[in-house]
Amino acid sequence: MDPSSGIQEPFDLIRLSLSERVFVKLRGDRELSGVLHAYDGHMNLILSDVEETIMIVEPVEGGAEGQTTVNIAKRKMNMLFVRGDGVILVSPPSRT
Repeated sequence: MDPSSGIQEPFDLIRLSLSERVFVKLRGDRELSGVLHAYDGHMNLILSDVEETIMIVEPVEGGAEGQTTVNIAKRKMNMLFVRGDGVILVSPPSRT
């Protein structure tokens, strides 16, 4: 990794994203977008101004075997604690 960029290890990327909007993918087909305020070594996160997107996959009644529909539910929260064991991915804001 490039030493001049300030990123030496994976948590450096998270540290540089503090107070910025990040995208978080969670187990259970859930996604979050919010402002990162704090994190720890377990990847527990504190986010504010959060929008959660939940993908609900349901089988089609009377449809072919394995046929499903995907519904999307969204909700907004002012502040959220995310437990680290459910985090799959954290994407920092694009730096162009």
